[in-house]
Amino acid sequence: MRAPSDPETALISVGAWLAASEYAFVTVTPDTHDRVYARKRSAHTMRDVFGWSFPFEPSLVPRDILHALEVAEVIEHRADGLFASRVRFSTLDGKLFAHSAYPTVGEHAVFFGPDTYRFCTALAGTVTGARRLLDLGAGSGAGGISIADRCERIVLTDCNPLAAMFSRVNAHLNGCAERVEIAVGDLFDPVRGDVDLVIANPPYIADPSGRCYRDGGGELGTGLAMRILRESCERVRGKLVLYTGSPIRAGVDPIREAAASILGKRAWSYRELDPDVFGAELSSASYGSVERIAAVLLVAEI
Repeated sequence: MRAPSDPETALISVGAWLAASEYAFVTVTPDTHDRVYARKRSAHTMRDVFGWSFPFEPSLVPRDILHALEVAEVIEHRADGLFASRVRFSTLDGKLFAHSAYPTVGEHAVFFGPDTYRFCTALAGTVTGARRLLDLGAGSGAGGISIADRCERIVLTDCNPLAAMFSRVNAHLNGCAERVEIAVGDLFDPVRGDVDLVIANPPYIADPSGRCYRDGGGELGTGLAMRILRESCERVRGKLVLYTGSPIRAGVDPIREAAASILGKRAWSYRELDPDVFGAELSSASYGSVERIAAVLLVAEI
């Protein structure tokens, strides 16, 4: 492997090596990851290193890959002599995606997990094609990239520069970089030109730490989803596919109620994809009146 000279190229080279090695890893919930992580002290396989984020002996990873991790600035030298990768690689429908390592506690961590799999599965069953797709709050870019073969152009936006970096890397790893535009900014602010399909999987938890990949703002984390719904209606003529979480109180779904109010007579559909996600959040005081958090999918002609 030719020695990479910049962080993004270095990270792409690591991903390409893993792909050539038929690497595969499904990223689980943080709670499940906690339990698996507690079982082992160090890595023995590449899945341990780049999936489970276990610390590893330097001799486990080829020297040129270690060098690439150094260039990409995603390797940690621990006090016990072990190394740890600060990047994870997950697989989804034959595609490979780089994102932040476990645990995702940093303010600007880029998350990938079961919500990502549900979102992309919903897109595969909903989106038939688009001239120019916009993925709002794209994170790792998995949403837009997962259906890139159905779209002429893909715009991936996020307020987090680290997410933009991962999106660029993942576009290259999945062979669609030439058709992907990356923009950093708040929702529609950095977007230029028309789009005919908007997709979004925004954060939807009320996170006391305010981590941008997790905290949806507004009441009980619904703020970003509400903004995306309103601003999409103002800015776009086409279709909106919104995957989010809704805090159900006394049987009332605030996302569904907002959709009915904002969308009016437009054509739209709405369904629960999972009736109960992030149940541990109900232990916090802010969720004292919430009976469950549902993963929901809104599809609207706007």
